[in-house]
Order: sequence, then C-alpha cells, then structure tokens
Amino acid sequence: MEDVSGSVTVIMVPLPAQGHLNQLLELAHLVACYGIPVHYVGSASHNRQAKFRSHVPPSSAASDIRFHDLPTPPIPSPAPSLSSPHKFPSHLQPAFDATSSLRGPVASLIRSLSSGSRRVVVVYDSLMASVVQDAASVPNAEIYEFNPISAFTLCWFTWESIGMAPPPEVEIDIVELIASKGFPSPLDSSTDEFLKFAASQNECKKFHSGCIHNTCRVVEGRFVDLYASATANGTATKHWAIGPFNPVKVPEKRSRRSAHGCMEWLDKQATSSVMYVSFGTTTVLSDEQIREIAMGLEYSGQKFIWVLREADKVDIFSGGGEARIIQLPQGFEEMVAARDLGVVVRDWAPQLEILGHPATGGFLSHCGWNSCMESISMGVPILAWPMHSDQPWNAVLITRVLKIGLIVKDLMSQDDLVKSSSIEGAVKALMVSEEGEEARKRAAELGAAVRGSMDEGGVSRA
Repeated sequence: MEDVSGSVTVIMVPLPAQGHLNQLLELAHLVACYGIPVHYVGSASHNRQAKFRSHVPPSSAASDIRFHDLPTPPIPSPAPSLSSPHKFPSHLQPAFDATSSLRGPVASLIRSLSSGSRRVVVVYDSLMASVVQDAASVPNAEIYEFNPISAFTLCWFTWESIGMAPPPEVEIDIVELIASKGFPSPLDSSTDEFLKFAASQNECKKFHSGCIHNTCRVVEGRFVDLYASATANGTATKHWAIGPFNPVKVPEKRSRRSAHGCMEWLDKQATSSVMYVSFGTTTVLSDEQIREIAMGLEYSGQKFIWVLREADKVDIFSGGGEARIIQLPQGFEEMVAARDLGVVVRDWAPQLEILGHPATGGFLSHCGWNSCMESISMGVPILAWPMHSDQPWNAVLITRVLKIGLIVKDLMSQDDLVKSSSIEGAVKALMVSEEGEEARKRAAELGAAVRGSMDEGGVSRA
C-alpha cells in the first residue's frame, strides 16, 4: 500500500452540540492514529468543550489534530427551559444558526490546505452542509457526509419523508409499532426553527463521495444497506459503517483511569450489580420527575450511579444567569450514602469508563446515539427512556430489534410523569429478572462482536 500520509489532509466540521462534537473528535483521533493530519473546526468555546470532555486520555491523544477556533458572532447562552412544551433542546438553536458565519473561514481553510495536499478530505456533520458547500468547487477536495444518528433511525426518517413503505425484510411488529398513531416522531418533538434549519442544510448537500456512519455492520448492517438503497437516486453513493468511534478498550490500571470518585466506589461493588443512570446533555427533567426517579431507585434496592446535571447551555463555560440547583428529596443523598446504595454525581462523569467497569450491569438511558453505541461496545444492556428527536427510534432498535434492553415506559405516552413504581419495576426487571438476564447476555455477546470489529481484520477496522 502506498504511503499517503502527508499527502492527505482531513477537515472535521461538527455541529456545536455535545453529542455531535465528540463523535467527530473521536473519528479525528482514529484518523490521526494513521499519521494523517486532521483539522477540527468550530468556535473557541465548542472546541474547548470537545477537548474538555474527550474520552481519549490526553497522553494517548494524537498530536496530529489541529483545532481551529473560528470567529463566530456573540450568541446568547440561555438556560434550558423547564416550561418548554417539548423536550427538544431549543435553547441551543442560536448556536446552530450562528454556524452560518463559519462558511467563509472554512472555505478559506479548505483552499489553503488544498494547495499543499494531494487530497483534502472534508467530513461534515449532516447538519453542517451549508458551512462546507464551497468545497465542491475545490478540484482536489473530497466531501463526506457524517450521519451522527443510527442507520435504523435514518431508514425510518427516509421512508417517512418519501412516503415509502418499509421493505418486507423489516419485522412486521416493528413496522406496526412505528406506524401506529401516537409513536413519537422526531418531527413532533422538534421546533419549527430547527426543522427550517435542517431543511436549509439539505438544499446545500452537493456532490459528496459518500456517507460515514458511527455504527457497526454487526449492529445494524442491514439498515445501513436499506438506507443506502432508499437514498440511492440512481447514484452509487458509498456508505461506510466504521464505528464505534469511541474507544472500545477501557484502561484497567487506576493510574491510567480517571480519578473520579465514583470509580473507586464502583471498584468495591459486585459484578453486574450497579445501574448507571444518565440522560445525556440535552435532557431537562422537572423537579417532580427527579423526585420520582429518586424514589424509584431507592425502592428498587439496586445499586446505582446517577449523573444528575442540568442540560448544556450554548456555552458551557459561561457563568451567566442563575444556574438551576437540581433538588433531590430531603435526606436522599445522606440515606443513599449511609446504606451504600449508590452515588449521585453532579459534575461531568467518565461515562465510557463506568460502562466498561465489570460492576456495571445496566444503563438507564435517554437513548441518544452516543450513549447507545458506548453501551453496546461495552456490552451493557439498556433500560430505555427516550426523550426527543431520534431517541424513540433508537429505543425500538435497542429493545425490539437487537433485544439488548427493556423499556421504562410505553413509547406512546411521551409527556406523562413516570411514577416511581414504574421506574422501580423497570430497574428490577433489567437488574434481577430472567428477562433482564437474557438481555444482559445478548448485550455481552453483541459487545464482544463489536469490539472484534475494531480489531485487526475486523469489519469496521477494514
């Protein structure tokens, strides 16, 4: 194989939201490992956020990634709203709209890098097409669209938008569930502003050389193929499932691991005995719902690590505005500590290390695609509680297609308060029932297959 390092340069253009920033940063690390220079672009605060929360330890992080802090206009950074009629993170919209100012600087960067490289490869988040549209006029630039959601979700979204019935190879019960009245569509949970923003991106999707997916053929190969055929339009666009992008091997030695306090507590727990609870960076829960979760966890009697944080603002480093202090029932944290029942984490938690720890036996999750892929690659079953956007479809993939998890509540009742008794029952079902044990076994088998796909000769690695 000819040595192309030095003659190929890669530019990553992520959407400024945590679940998008980190996927392209992880892909940047995978590419940089081959000695190929990578340029990662964004605002100064979003680049800082991506680095600050990276799973890749600084010691092993490739030095071949260059961050470009591009100028963006000052944008408001309002606190997430509890009174919003939907769970979609509409408070992040100003950051999405501000990305239009990146078009000029990104075009200049592509042109300047193209003069010293044989090829410039531009990988853009599917919601950042307008920012990279000028790359189409650079003769030695190749453009790849990155889809940050599951191939399963992309299939349904495409079939729905072109009015096509799912092909016969999709299980009939899943077709009936998703087609049924009341199944939460991403279009229902999004705002008009966001749908307009997404539509404006579609208009800019000029010729690209292919689509990159953070998924693995052993997880959803048939849906990658179904999506490719649904979007072919007579062109032979290539689709690459090269995930998981996240590291699939967690360092075992304490010195190599994060020194987060919850890890020491986890070290003392029995194998597969702890439920990890986290609803991602865009979920806002009411005080009432948080109380129900607290009681449900307590009544279940199962050990837990609960990451309890407010949803991200546009700028996670700006102090402006009154930060909401999330209240737990009085005495809850003291009781939990006294009974050694669990740990409440109120800062950024090392999610991948927690999921990769032998004591972790389940993940109560909002089913964001990052969390799904991390849980799958660590072989941990999921207790699905989807909140908005693509999450309900991911929950169906996890619980009905892959059968590596259970659902907390009926997908048709999105807005209802979930009572502590339902949460208690669901936690026990995953952690101590036969059904949960079967899901755990399947998750472990799938996790081993996914990790194998990243080894030498594995399907994602190839």
